[in-house]
Order: sequence, then structure tokens, then C-alpha cells
Amino acid sequence: MGSRRIREYDALVLVSLVWFLGKFVRYLFPPLFESIQFAYDVSNATVGTAFTGFMIVYALLQFPSGAVADRVGPVRVIVAGALVAGTGSLALVFDAPFAALVAAMVVIGAGTGVHKTVSVRLIARVYPARTGRMLGAHDTLGALGGVAAPAVVAAVLSAPPALAAVLPRLPGADWRAPFLLTGVLAVSLAVVTGLRLRGDTRLGGASDADGGDSPGAREYLRLFADRRFSAFVLVTVAFSFAYNGTVAFLPLYLSEAAALPATTASLLYSALFAVTFVQLVSGDLSDRLGRFPVMVAALGLATAALAGLVALAGAGAVPLGALVVALGLGSHGFRPVRGAYLVEALPDRLAGGGLGVVRTLLMGGGALAPAAVGIVADAAGFRPAFALLAGSMGLAAVVAAGLWVTE
Repeated sequence: MGSRRIREYDALVLVSLVWFLGKFVRYLFPPLFESIQFAYDVSNATVGTAFTGFMIVYALLQFPSGAVADRVGPVRVIVAGALVAGTGSLALVFDAPFAALVAAMVVIGAGTGVHKTVSVRLIARVYPARTGRMLGAHDTLGALGGVAAPAVVAAVLSAPPALAAVLPRLPGADWRAPFLLTGVLAVSLAVVTGLRLRGDTRLGGASDADGGDSPGAREYLRLFADRRFSAFVLVTVAFSFAYNGTVAFLPLYLSEAAALPATTASLLYSALFAVTFVQLVSGDLSDRLGRFPVMVAALGLATAALAGLVALAGAGAVPLGALVVALGLGSHGFRPVRGAYLVEALPDRLAGGGLGVVRTLLMGGGALAPAAVGIVADAAGFRPAFALLAGSMGLAAVVAAGLWVTE
């Protein structure tokens, strides 16, 4: 019984651990922006644009990863992505010019970018009757990477002498050390995942489409002829822009616009991800109550929280902390329901590539956000920049509500 239970959930656990490391390395960067600015003497716009480059590469890999997984199997794609991301992380351990840092970020973006599209389809295939719940578990473990990353950064930056003793030959080892941990774990987990899931018949290989023919680009484009589908893509893009812009600059927003100490800002940033367990609830509720009621409630809460962060920027740590928690509850609550809805809305023949197309668009919108926030913040301040993000989140909530009403 025990071995059967382990076998039942090994795919979920392994792909979720890979996702945890992918989110962990992504969210190492925002709390390190200040250290990177100090080390390289660059502006908010520069670090924001570098992070946008990371996210653009991440976004561009969504469609090809889904299409390739339909041909060679999802396990090979996930393992390859983990190996690439681990290699990029290890490259960041060494002191190098800013251009090399950006190049390593792009490599990490490529490695992590192949995972989510493939894993969503994989989980929906292995657990068809519990898709919402299992995607909630997958995204919850992944989001815990966002909890761990700023905590690790805070620990590393508060104890540079100890780290210097461990890595005495690496200049800047105080803020580069977390990438060594990430690289070693990513490569190790890639090996374990490949060995454990190799040949698992539940995961499939080539596309299950009738006749075995690969869909053409026009078939994917025809999906957008459905107005409701296109409207939902708008919801996902607007949400992604608001969410990615927020997570990229929330620590700096809290320290500069809200005048909180850097350590307090990092702790509140962790709180944004600490409430990720709401995904277990929202995913399960959407299986029971329907997708749109849960999505509208989550997006509405996230919109109100972002607007509150702008309006109450000087209110102090406790009110701002409550708003960050509310933002986390709404944002995380939306994510597994979004994935479950897309899997159900897409024809099975177009599921892998179609999900990849949608995720390319939503992550493309999210990739533009850090650069946009950095530019607006340099020109007018962080509060106008975050007001832009609140407006984008509000657009997502309004369009989702319209889809619910007309369902």
C-alpha cells in the first residue's frame, strides 16, 4: 500500500520540487536588486530591464516547451530545463562583469521557462479527476520558493563573514552564495527526476491527437477566434503584468516609498509567498464551485490590496503587512484555477501547444512589467508605478467578472 501511494504521487512531488527551485532562483533576484545595484553601480531601470530579459526568455519558452513535450515526452523537457537552470545558477557564483550576470540570468530564464506549461499538462493527465487540487499543491510548493528565497538572502546578507570563510576566493560571495546552493540542488534533482520517472506510462510521450499529426500554427491561432477565450487570455495577461511587476519591486517599494527598513521589507516580501497554501483551498473550491466564482473573488482581493499599498504607503509595517498578505492570498488563489480552466478550455489535440501559446502571452506581459515599473519609478516615483500595477490587476478582475456573468 505504501509503495503504491508513493508511486501515485511521485510525479507530482518531483515536478513540484523542480518548480520550487525554479521559483526560488527567480525570487532570489528582487531582494538582491539593491546588492546588485551597489556592486555594479546601476539604476532601477537597468536592473528592472535585466529582470525583464530574464522573464522574456522565460515567456518565449512556453510554447516550444509544450510542443516539444508532446513529441519527446514531458520528463525529458523538465529534466533538461532543470539542468540548464542549474548551470546558469552555478555561473552566477563567480564574480564577473554585469553583462555576464545578465547572460546567466537569461540562461536561468530559459531553463525555468520550459517547466510550467509541461507540468500543468502532465498533472492534468495523471490526475484528471483532481486537476484543480493537484495544481494547487504543485503551485503551492513552487510558491514556497518565493518564501524561502528572501529568507535565504536575508540570512546570507546578515552573515557575510561566515560565508566569506566558506567561499573565501569568490569576490561578492555574500550575495552570490545562494546561487551555488540552487545550482547544486537543481542538477541533483534533475538526475533523480529523470531516473525515477523514466518510462512512466502515465506521463505519455508523443501527442495523443488523432492520427498523430502535429497541429499547425493556424490551428493555434484559431483558438483566439473564440471571444470568450480571447477575453480570458486578456485576464491572464493583465494579471501577469500586475503580479510580476509587484514581485520584482515590492522589496524596494516597501523600503523606499514606504520607508521601511530593508530587513522589514524582506520579511514582508516573504509574507507575500508564505500564504501560498491558499492554492490548496482555491484549487479544491474551484473543482466544487466552478472556476469563475473563485477567480473573481481572488482577483478582486488582489486588486483591493494593491490599491491599498498605493494609498497607504506611509501607514507603517503592520497595515502594509496585512495588505501584502491579502495580495498574496488573492494572487496565489487565482493561479491554480487559471491553469485548471485553461486545460479544460483547450481541445486535447491542442492542449500542449495551446497552453504554451497562452503562457507565452501572459508571461510576455509579465516580462514587460519590471522594466515598466523601473522606468516609471525612476521618472515619477514608486507610488505611480504601483498605481499602474493596481490598474492592471483591476482590469483582470473586471473582465473575469464579465465572463462569469455571461457564462
